[in-house]
Amino acid sequence: MPALEQKPGELAQLSRFVAEACCIHLGEEKGYLFEARLGSIIAQSGAVDIPDFIRLAKTDPTNRLRDRIIDAMTTHETYWFRDERPWASLRNQLLPTLAAMLRQGTRARVRILCAACSTGQEPYSLAMLIDTLCLEGKLPGVRPEQFEIVGTDVSAGTLMLATNGRYNQIEIVRGLGEVWRQRYFTANGPIWTIAEPIRKRVTFKRHNLQDDLKPFGQFDLLFCRNVAIYFEAEFKSRLFQRLGAALHPGGRLLLGGSESLLSHQDLFATEVIGEAVFYQRKP
Repeated sequence: MPALEQKPGELAQLSRFVAEACCIHLGEEKGYLFEARLGSIIAQSGAVDIPDFIRLAKTDPTNRLRDRIIDAMTTHETYWFRDERPWASLRNQLLPTLAAMLRQGTRARVRILCAACSTGQEPYSLAMLIDTLCLEGKLPGVRPEQFEIVGTDVSAGTLMLATNGRYNQIEIVRGLGEVWRQRYFTANGPIWTIAEPIRKRVTFKRHNLQDDLKPFGQFDLLFCRNVAIYFEAEFKSRLFQRLGAALHPGGRLLLGGSESLLSHQDLFATEVIGEAVFYQRKP
């Protein structure tokens, strides 16, 4: 790979291109990340330098090179039932509240979006939790099929893995207890495959967070966790506006534990449900 630290102008070009492609903003001081994640891709592309690499990515009619760049630069850190407190709030308060809307006829279906869902653990965790609550009689009068779950991500590679619902030995144990594995997965050697009824209850679609969410409609609950920490303030402001527009009035947004919307109180009201903080879209 070209010596990025010796060509700061070219590194800035690469940084802008990555930001345009997948919203991740890395300054020139993060040159080591570009080298670690893109070095082999640049070498394999046959590019003579960074500008040539960017040109190849932009002019590739198949978009395969661009997709490889996105897959390499995006963070795929995820696991089942990540962070205990919001899941307890979902189980004990929020999902029963949403189920009551179905029983009362104020909703024909409850729509949930998991943005930047990576390989699918978050939306599948939701599907399993809803299924279990229905089996336990804790969402009376409601069927799991009445909850529509959509998972989105910018990476085509991770979406393919999510859609297949197949996980290796390391992925399957990260946050997932034995009871869940036995109830909802089938093991075939080192690979665990999620139960088909659960897999069918999640729809995966490709989406870049810098694009409008209007084509997906509006949702009652929206997860966008541990993502905004990678974005600049101006982009985060626009993102939160798009997320707010994607929620029904009164719909709730869940962010990561280190993220907040205190600077966007015109759009959202902070709501503590159980021990977790949600953000409710104002009318």
